Amino acid sequence: MELGTWGIIKEGPSLIALIPMVVYIVLAFNEKINQFITIMISVIIGCILTGNGVIEFGKAFAGALDSTIGQIGLIIALGTGVGSVMTKTGVSKTLCQWIIKGIGVNSEKKAIIAIEICCVVICGLLGTLAGGCAIIAPVLIPVVAAVGLTPNTVGCVFQSSGETGLIWGPFSGPVITLMALTGLTYGQQMLWAALPYGIIWLVVIYFCGLYVQKKTVGKYSYELAPEDIDATEITPREKRTSVAFVVTFTALVVYAIITKAGMAYVIPVMFILALVMVIFSGKTLNECLGEFFKGVGSAAGMWVIFIALELLMNVISAGGGFEALGDLFLKLAGDPTQTMTMIIGTLVGSFGINGGAVAQLTVTHEMFLPSIEVCGLPMELWAIALICGSRVTSSIYPGANMIAVMGTARSTDMKAMLLGGWAVSMVSILYIIIWSFVGPMLYRRKPMFRTPET
Repeated sequence: MELGTWGIIKEGPSLIALIPMVVYIVLAFNEKINQFITIMISVIIGCILTGNGVIEFGKAFAGALDSTIGQIGLIIALGTGVGSVMTKTGVSKTLCQWIIKGIGVNSEKKAIIAIEICCVVICGLLGTLAGGCAIIAPVLIPVVAAVGLTPNTVGCVFQSSGETGLIWGPFSGPVITLMALTGLTYGQQMLWAALPYGIIWLVVIYFCGLYVQKKTVGKYSYELAPEDIDATEITPREKRTSVAFVVTFTALVVYAIITKAGMAYVIPVMFILALVMVIFSGKTLNECLGEFFKGVGSAAGMWVIFIALELLMNVISAGGGFEALGDLFLKLAGDPTQTMTMIIGTLVGSFGINGGAVAQLTVTHEMFLPSIEVCGLPMELWAIALICGSRVTSSIYPGANMIAVMGTARSTDMKAMLLGGWAVSMVSILYIIIWSFVGPMLYRRKPMFRTPET
């Protein structure tokens, strides 16, 4: 989009172009309003400000279909389809049981560790927090209940462990988005950002889980039905399918790391994984394809939201909103330092922007791109600020994901959920503040400023 002749903004860059962003941020905190509606209201306001009519809107929408964000939406939809096939073929259930047996859950501490590992693996593979926990719960709950773990504890650990899985899963939406925005490979973003951040969350939530367990044991407990006990049973065919899946998945990830494969690589990966499960599960191709496209269809709405988000970024850029914000930042604070950019970016992303992870990552990145460019902040360092900004929000506010996880864990203790969420969030923010001083000193190579793929 470009500035039109009839718009309110006659010449850019202009801070007025940021009004759609302000509207989006305000409306995003109202969970009663659909995210698509929130974005489209903001886009319409932006079109009025910049003088873009129906024709320009149509052209921009068509162009957004081939944008980076549009491709991310497609990948997430395909990932949802693979997740549906994993559930259909029993792979998710089998992986959970292997983890449980490998750990040997016979104490409260081991039960918490089992929950953490299962959530990281399954949520990371499926790319969904609530959906991953829903699959895990029938397998895990009978096991952890047997050693006395309370629903309060399970819900608390579910949330943060699943969030970690979303930033570690090689083909999850947040990871793909982060790679696209920063230009980093999967290995780079894991080494510099996701791995240390996730370890912090897992360690902190482990001790939070022990604390919640101490406070709730003897007061709350699971009441299991006979069908709950039978839910953990798996068949030999499910085991074979799971082995084939793990081997194929590992090989594909290793290949991606070695070849430094880009985002487009993920698309054939999704089809390959689905095909492997079809072959080894003994189920018909039509049956599995039906389940695959059912999963893809369920994520179609999210893909449309991503397209709308691209339009929002375009209309703000047309008015020079981000550029004007960068100029204002320079006037008020002088030349931004790498440390200041990391800290402010983390805080703004964490507390100032709500919505889906992809939206949060994109908006935060675009807002601070001028400052990043001026101070030469390496993307390896900036990545952890983006991760924190996209994960903290859903952990400190009682949103839809948190409530869904509570329901899955059969917990009614919102206090325990917020305790865990605030604990991991505050510790991670403290870490990033410290790292913002230490990281630039340790990063000796030439700054790697990269712009998103177009």
